[in-house]
Amino acid sequence: MVRARAAVTAAPPSAFNQRVRILLAAALVMAVVATSCGGETCLTLSACVAPAPSRSVSPTDSAAPVVAASPLPTRTATPTPSAPGVEALIQQIDTAKLNDHLLALTSVVSRDVHHPGHAKALAYLKEQLGAMGVQVDSYRNVYQGIPLESLLVTIDPLNAPPTAGWVMICAHYDSISNRSPGWNASTSAAPGADDNGTGTAALLEYARILAQNRASLAHRIVLAFFDGEELFFKGSGAYVSSLAKPYPYSAVINIDMVGFNPIADRLDLIWYTNGSAGLRDRVAAANERYGIGIAPLNAQFAGDGNTILDAAPFGLAGMPAVALVQRYGENDATFPGNYTFHTVNDTPANVSNRRLWLKAAKLTLAAALDLATRN
Repeated sequence: MVRARAAVTAAPPSAFNQRVRILLAAALVMAVVATSCGGETCLTLSACVAPAPSRSVSPTDSAAPVVAASPLPTRTATPTPSAPGVEALIQQIDTAKLNDHLLALTSVVSRDVHHPGHAKALAYLKEQLGAMGVQVDSYRNVYQGIPLESLLVTIDPLNAPPTAGWVMICAHYDSISNRSPGWNASTSAAPGADDNGTGTAALLEYARILAQNRASLAHRIVLAFFDGEELFFKGSGAYVSSLAKPYPYSAVINIDMVGFNPIADRLDLIWYTNGSAGLRDRVAAANERYGIGIAPLNAQFAGDGNTILDAAPFGLAGMPAVALVQRYGENDATFPGNYTFHTVNDTPANVSNRRLWLKAAKLTLAAALDLATRN
């Protein structure tokens, strides 16, 4: 039921009543302004991004002044750190870790494929690589009834699928001491510190660094620990024969015997066929670009496989391939001759130039990264 409203005759407004009405109207305006934000009603003043509109207050108006709202803080995205470049990556090579690996590899007495120490060295490599969380595949072949096992460590880019143009860095881990009197492959010591504990230790360091910096890569890197090199590269040669054409590798860089030279920080840069000339020049340019300081760096052409290096089967098959080695050829004013290699005296104590070893490790990795980090 609707109640009828009684008729009321309003009295003329007095001056006091008019002032009350003005104050009430002003308060109402202030309330609307304080809760309005760009035409939309805000639950709280602090939720407004734009300042509240200002208004003039008359001398007779007792309403509190309007406070402009503070804008919300702008959210800034945290920038993603850029992936380390070549210079930063090669500086991560740890000389203490290189030395630790060298001592471990030589502690097995011999890595000759006929000696029990060979299996111990292989187990050490697998243990170290397994702890790094990298993908390790075995490549097995047999030579004259001798089982050989090479390890292939594949490190792919973090943010892109691998494409053609793989880059390989390789070193052999087997040893021999056939230049020692009374040598017996099954029982004689063959510590192989310089040949090629230095290169093998460097590969282990590369695996550690690259596994932690895959975001820097644009192409696949394969680290190959070849077996049977001392039998005239029977591990790497068999592996090359197993590859389908077109070959997936755009470059192969071999590091072998890089820790002996009491006179100079020199290395030889072995290259194969005209197809390797461009890679040869890239390695020489990396030595200058990154201030590595190998001098002299002597380019030497190898037209056949008589330079017993794991780069040879790749280069002779037509793939760009080079090897960094302390000396191939006669002694000269910058190399006195390493008379301990392939003997029982190739020990860590006779790795006489640790500075050269580090430079060789840096140059090998720098040259590979120059190729593997570009699109």
